[in-house]
Amino acid sequence: MNHDDHRFMAQAIRLGKLGLYTTNPNPRVGCVLVRDGAVVGEGYHLRAGEPHAERNALAQAGDQARGATAYVTLEPCCHHGKTPPCSDGLIEAGVGRVVVAMQDPNPLVAGKGMQQLRAAGIEVESGLLESQAAALNPGFIKRQHTGLPFVRCKLAMSLDGRTAMASGESKWITGPAARMDVQRLRARSSAIVTGIETVLADDPSMNVRLDAGIEVRQPLRVVLDSTLRMPADAKMLGLDGEVLIICCAGADVDRQAALEQAGAEVVRQDGCDRVDLESVLRLLAEREVNEILLETGAVLAGSYIAAGLIDELVVYIAPHLMGAGARGLLEIPGLERMQDRVDLEILDLRQVGRDLCITVRPVG
Repeated sequence: MNHDDHRFMAQAIRLGKLGLYTTNPNPRVGCVLVRDGAVVGEGYHLRAGEPHAERNALAQAGDQARGATAYVTLEPCCHHGKTPPCSDGLIEAGVGRVVVAMQDPNPLVAGKGMQQLRAAGIEVESGLLESQAAALNPGFIKRQHTGLPFVRCKLAMSLDGRTAMASGESKWITGPAARMDVQRLRARSSAIVTGIETVLADDPSMNVRLDAGIEVRQPLRVVLDSTLRMPADAKMLGLDGEVLIICCAGADVDRQAALEQAGAEVVRQDGCDRVDLESVLRLLAEREVNEILLETGAVLAGSYIAAGLIDELVVYIAPHLMGAGARGLLEIPGLERMQDRVDLEILDLRQVGRDLCITVRPVG
């Protein structure tokens, strides 16, 4: 593959990013059609139930798709879902070559789409800019491979590692630019997960609030509430979007009825005193949740880390000091010796307004 192949695949990846906030539960995919060195069609997947990237690019190209090369960030689908197979569309259009960034991890496709194209006499190459294409869909890929969603934990702290004053006062630790950056994290997430203590302390909305004109879909809001203390007049219950409350089997039945009357869905876990964190993730994956944003307090966030269920932490650091009496960032049980430390790999470090944002992932 040559320089032009890299250039056009990079263009397809940029197109795929245009569906960052809208494609759930489908993957974000971009496609570019090139004939005689010129782009004749391009497209991306916008939302589930609508045409995929390849179909949109083919519609734009029309007859010029014949003999063209298609650059696709994810293997073309070959099964009937809400839309017809993209592999069929490429074959019918007479495309001569298809360059695929990565194989689709969905078992319904997983190599079969490329096999169908080759059987039709189309030249197929794969693996170009694979890691960049995979970065479009960490949740979709992980869910297909493991049955768990990708879990991203958002945290905000002062320079001395504090998240709230001793009184609980915490608004605002970070500045407006960092808070808007969090809205973008919410917008790309399939679900936002928090704990009941955060709800009782802050009564958060936990919805997406971006500038007018930016299309988003409100993520599912999930509250972990073992004994069902969620107030029926909680702010999030009066807003657009679904709210799911997960409790233990012995929680109050009358309170469940009141919450359901207020618009929430309540799911009970059997045989628990506290909500089982991994079971929650598997439940959400079964509901086609790809990416989770965990926005919660020090105890629940620490429990997720201790359980090895965090894929990525996004930590906003504000340039001020809150003192030794203020509340700490995380409570992680079981860390008593230096060898018990949670080792992290730095993925990204950038300035957002006056604040810093560091993105890390647990090693191993």
